[in-house]
Amino acid sequence: MWSQRDPALRKSGAGNIFVKNLAPAIDNKTLYDTFSMFGNILSCKVAQKKGDSLGYGFVHYESEDAAKNAIERVNGMEIAGQTVQVMPFKPKAERGGDNAKFTNIYVKNLPEDISEEKLKELFTPFGKITSVHLAMQDDKPRGFGFVNFEDAEEAKKAVEALNGKEVADGKQLYVSRAQKKDERDRQLRERFEQMRAERQKKYAGVNLYVKNLADDVDDDKLREAFAKHGDIVSCKVMKDATGRTRGFGFVCFSTPDEAQAAVLEMNGAMLQQKPLYVAMAQRKEVRRAHLEAQYAARSKMMPANMAFPAQGMYFQGPGGIPQRVMYPQQMAGMPRRGAWPQGRPGPMMPGPVGYMGVPQGAMGGRPGPRGGRQPRPQGKKGQQQGARRQGQQQQQNYQQQYSNKVRNGRDGQQAAAPQQAAPQQPLTIEALARAPDAQQKQIIGERLFPLIQQQQPQLAGKITGMLLEMDNGELLHLLESPEARQEKIEEALNVLRQHRQVAETEAPEAATAAAN
Repeated sequence: MWSQRDPALRKSGAGNIFVKNLAPAIDNKTLYDTFSMFGNILSCKVAQKKGDSLGYGFVHYESEDAAKNAIERVNGMEIAGQTVQVMPFKPKAERGGDNAKFTNIYVKNLPEDISEEKLKELFTPFGKITSVHLAMQDDKPRGFGFVNFEDAEEAKKAVEALNGKEVADGKQLYVSRAQKKDERDRQLRERFEQMRAERQKKYAGVNLYVKNLADDVDDDKLREAFAKHGDIVSCKVMKDATGRTRGFGFVCFSTPDEAQAAVLEMNGAMLQQKPLYVAMAQRKEVRRAHLEAQYAARSKMMPANMAFPAQGMYFQGPGGIPQRVMYPQQMAGMPRRGAWPQGRPGPMMPGPVGYMGVPQGAMGGRPGPRGGRQPRPQGKKGQQQGARRQGQQQQQNYQQQYSNKVRNGRDGQQAAAPQQAAPQQPLTIEALARAPDAQQKQIIGERLFPLIQQQQPQLAGKITGMLLEMDNGELLHLLESPEARQEKIEEALNVLRQHRQVAETEAPEAATAAAN
């Protein structure tokens, strides 16, 4: 009844007061009746544990003036036989009294032969000790313990005198105020975040990420390859638990200019007959955010139902050959009729999916003469056909090639069998460089799509189109390295999931706005 659910207002502390030394008989209703005369109350609560009052509570007023008035009027008053104390509420991070006064001490780096009696003798000169606890495991000391003094000043003197003192076995004692686990974890987390921020600031713009390394490249060979570009501070090739290289590493230069020059010169350079991928090192979160931003930018350029990858999508074509589907906005700038290599069908326009997952546009319409197929008439009479003649001609050429293979039934299958059984040669950077620039992505996509389809049959087309945005050298590495390929597939899946969640969230809002 008297609770404030707005966390921003509740955590701001404005108008919030703390009341302590409450009698056990004081409950929420009594506390509210006592403080309601000073102003409008947003929240009122007595802290409890298992139904019993803990002796303190909180009252949150609507205005700061009402809170000040309550503090002046109620602080020091006697309620239910006990004198209460009322003060402004302070968050835990702003309270300094708990750290300034303490009686419990934490001690570590204790000798192996230490006992509770010896530990008590060590701290007895500083004051009266109420309790001593030595952590044990299998009847052997674990090297740390706790000492509790009666007076806070005595505990403070013990910390100042014994912290850093050298004991047996050359160990130095660590003596400090005992902390709760959550406080210690928070302190360690803040220290780690500070160290990481300092390290990132120190190495920003000078640390390089190098990928697609050969198996025999070690730290020395990597350093030798990059040494001509400047002074190298550190060089490391990452390895797994068995000592085998993971195919990537890091090179840190002394200045950003040297690192930038190394990126320009070494990205795509050959090392041990493999092209290197060199870029500025980024944290995983930054890389993922960059990929999400790229995907979101592409999605905004198209309608919601046409958010296709910039490189198109792939489907399983006849004979198991992956075919690339091009979309109307991607046909601009494509080679004209006859510019495609002989034996390789041109890009297909997307259409309804037919038998075996092949778009119906790829298989044509009703049967024509000599086993071939003719395209079905589309649109009404008088509709302009000139813009689609080029695509229909490419489609007919591909249909005629496919019909020749299957015209004689079993003979056609027997003729196609040796082509399917022929082993596929590995794609090298030299072979890719001999192909025209406009076709290099398609060549890589035809090899990458079947590999991705083995793991993600339903999303293989989208994932392939997303990955083809990457550099060609990095794409060749994905063809060779299953680990790197799996990592990129996982990143693409995360982007697709987040995009789907955003779309599902925005759809009801858009529908509501349209209705209004």
